[in-house]
Amino acid sequence: MVQLFLIGISAGAATALLFASVASGSPLSVLLFYLAPLPILIAAIGWSHWAALIAAVVASAGLAIVFGPLLFLAFLLGVGLPAWCLGYLVLLARPAATAGPDAIEWYPVGHLVFWAAVLSALVVIAAMLNLGTDEESFRASLRSGLERVLRFRGSAVEQLPGAQNHNRLLDILVRALPMAAAVLTTITNVINLGIAARVAMVSGRLRRPWPELAAMRFPSYAPVVTGVAVAGFLLPGLVGIASGVLMASLLMAYAILGFAVLHAITRGAATRPFLLGGVYAAVIVFFWPALALTLLGLADTAFDIRGRVAGRRGPPHPGT
Repeated sequence: MVQLFLIGISAGAATALLFASVASGSPLSVLLFYLAPLPILIAAIGWSHWAALIAAVVASAGLAIVFGPLLFLAFLLGVGLPAWCLGYLVLLARPAATAGPDAIEWYPVGHLVFWAAVLSALVVIAAMLNLGTDEESFRASLRSGLERVLRFRGSAVEQLPGAQNHNRLLDILVRALPMAAAVLTTITNVINLGIAARVAMVSGRLRRPWPELAAMRFPSYAPVVTGVAVAGFLLPGLVGIASGVLMASLLMAYAILGFAVLHAITRGAATRPFLLGGVYAAVIVFFWPALALTLLGLADTAFDIRGRVAGRRGPPHPGT
């Protein structure tokens, strides 16, 4: 128990330092800021979800002492508890129903990705409610914040060619930013989860076997939740904006599923390394090809593309 407290305190201190580094304003601090949940996840996966919960509380308390008491609840709900929840789900297991008495069925990796997206959306929606509880006040607060950050008013930006259209640009940013934030948060959560699991595995503290990522599948209710989010996006007001946030997070999760599908259906192909490398490079550089991967993930959910391809070619070759 003492070890869990020490691990939790250490991880909480590391998380607080990573989060607070953004105050320095350096480009590197942005990367460190997004890595803030990582120590909490490592504590959860490598030791216990109790260590992660201690880390979340310690980090929130430390930041509140330095930056003000309001940050305690904001950080705990926005960073600490989502990281703790994902770490808890990683080690969730039950006796396998179709294997021997000692076999264990671990929480599926596809479910982890799905819930990482849902938690990301909830975090963004909670941040939205801090800006306003109705559409008008929310958009006004977000627009005001963007104006201050980008310094559109009273700056040399207005003197640049086309700068007279900055109001239109602000309108676009106000509409796109919530969904962009949801996509970025989803990517960050999934990457941090993968890094934490890899660190635990390298250090010999990963208690579950490394999953076959190419075989991951989302829970059966994922298409229903996604459909509800898409339908809600068409509604007016803050409900539509919040639904758009959830929709963006889930579609990003389906893009990740699309990567898994691509890995599965290219097994055994001579051009597989070049194809996968090209797709990864295109997504990293341009990002919009992720839309094609989202469609691939959705198509696999509807038509079981991986199962059809596997049935035609037989079992995969070892090492592919």
